[in-house]
Amino acid sequence: MEIQSIKNRFGIIGNSPALNYALQVAAQVANTDLTVLIAGESGVGKEAFSLTIHALSGRKHNPFIAVNCGAIPEGTIDSELFGHEKGSFTGAVDFRKGYFETVNGGTIFLDEIGEMPLGTQARLLRVLEAGEFIRVGSSKVQKTDVRVIAATNKDLLELTDKGKFREDLYYRLSTVPIRVPSLRDRTEDIPLLFRKFAVDFAERYKTGPVQLDEEAKNLLINSPWPGNVRELKNIAEQISVLSEEKTITAKELGRFLQPYSSNRLPMIVKSHGNGQEFSNEREMLYKLFFDMKKDVTEFLKNARPNP
Repeated sequence: MEIQSIKNRFGIIGNSPALNYALQVAAQVANTDLTVLIAGESGVGKEAFSLTIHALSGRKHNPFIAVNCGAIPEGTIDSELFGHEKGSFTGAVDFRKGYFETVNGGTIFLDEIGEMPLGTQARLLRVLEAGEFIRVGSSKVQKTDVRVIAATNKDLLELTDKGKFREDLYYRLSTVPIRVPSLRDRTEDIPLLFRKFAVDFAERYKTGPVQLDEEAKNLLINSPWPGNVRELKNIAEQISVLSEEKTITAKELGRFLQPYSSNRLPMIVKSHGNGQEFSNEREMLYKLFFDMKKDVTEFLKNARPNP
């Protein structure tokens, strides 16, 4: 399938070479059962890639489930993935099937795989190598036919050096690696994405879509976007809802970008007394309060009637 057809089908916006290459790899590997590791910063759309791979595969009519490994407590993740027997641990009042049993024949997307506990990693490795697992509290080996797509925003090789991630699992997961580019690495796509989001929010809120003038567009392109596409979408929604004007100037856009602009990022300041450093969070609050005070002062100054 051509890359443009994939974009049209799954609503993927952008024309940057890095994005096109990632989509090309995803399309080529989709109709195989190879394990895929999707790497990229938070907010770049890694789950969208996993859904695309599943939808283009022979498993597309079978279940797909996304599991955030960082959101499941360490004490229950084995039960969630592999199931448990009644009475196998405190609170196990009944037998339960895990995802590798209920999604048999389908695809499991393991997001934030770097947060998975080492014991669970060993169980996952057995699934990947032999298609086998054992429910918690059982000794019976179960078979499963599940494709695994994993994702991470961390350097897994660095975690293996620190003993926090199994090296054998890393190489088993990364049979086919896909790197989804950050937004600052595909700046040519930022105006396209903003326009798409603006149109979508205009339809949702029954209003006209906002547009950017040239200076505002340049400001948008040159912003750092640490939250990537997710952050850009949030900004587009804020502007669509809160802005009174439909043509957005750089000054108006700056009101929404201020918390993210480079001149408002928190700084680490060393004290002269004991060499300790302020935390990013505390420094951010100090700077926020200072800027709020300036804004209020400026507002009151402008609000005073001329004598």
